[in-house]
Amino acid sequence: MLALGALLLSVGLAGSSLDTLPVSTDTAPAPAPAIQAARSIQSVGLSDTAQGRPKVIELSDWYYRRLTIHRWVAWGTLPVFAAQWAAGQRLYDDSRQAPTWAKTTHRVGATLLAGGFTLNTVTGVWNLWDSRSVEQGRLLRTVHGVSMLVADGMFTYAGLKLSDEAEQSADKRQLHRTIALSAMGLSTLSGVAMKLWNK
Repeated sequence: MLALGALLLSVGLAGSSLDTLPVSTDTAPAPAPAIQAARSIQSVGLSDTAQGRPKVIELSDWYYRRLTIHRWVAWGTLPVFAAQWAAGQRLYDDSRQAPTWAKTTHRVGATLLAGGFTLNTVTGVWNLWDSRSVEQGRLLRTVHGVSMLVADGMFTYAGLKLSDEAEQSADKRQLHRTIALSAMGLSTLSGVAMKLWNK
């Protein structure tokens, strides 16, 4: 009789509503607060960016190697600019009668600038592409890249097109000087802007 009563009691409890049963915390531990927060964000469909968290973008080691090369070459162009200005001024004033040192310095300086600007164009454009997803400083990097490509074109025109013509014509010599000095000024200004504001 006692056994029958125990059996009926257990059947009655099993058939009752789960809402009335106590829930054991031993079998289902509560998730950690961080997991609860993540689940609540997922449940309302919010992303990390909607919560104001910055998107993490990793740049490769080669990005920083190219950047180091780019900066050293950029600093190295400044003394070459000074030498080109001094030698170019003598060539501008004296033309074919300019001293040998001015002719040699100007020729060597033009070759060094061509090599340096080619190297910096490759490293700069490559890094500009690699950092295209980085929003911070994007406008400054883009303006720097475009201005340096313009300077590339100006140096190329002054060197390939106007250098020979400058020996024959005072007008071409003036144009060669104006374009070369403008390219120097533009590239120096652009480089200083990157040094000051590209944090």
